[in-house]
Amino acid sequence: MDDFEKRVGDDIPEATAEDFARARPITDFPELLEALDNGRARGQRGPQKSEVKDRIGLRLDHHIVEHFRATGPGWQSRINDVLDDYVKKNS
Repeated sequence: MDDFEKRVGDDIPEATAEDFARARPITDFPELLEALDNGRARGQRGPQKSEVKDRIGLRLDHHIVEHFRATGPGWQSRINDVLDDYVKKNS
């Protein structure tokens, strides 16, 4: 059972040929389309939950980068956390 099935259950029926025959494009529902339109172009980020980070170029020793990369996804955020702790302790 995947995560979706765990959340909604496994009693969702499969779509039939009749369901597909009755299907209509979203453009037939302008009020729904408008509700889904959030004023952003496709691929554009929405409002951030927390303050936005600055994108910078930073040169680090190779062994530091390799250490954090080896920890898997989120390694750049972990570098940020280490630097944040340093700033808090030294301010």
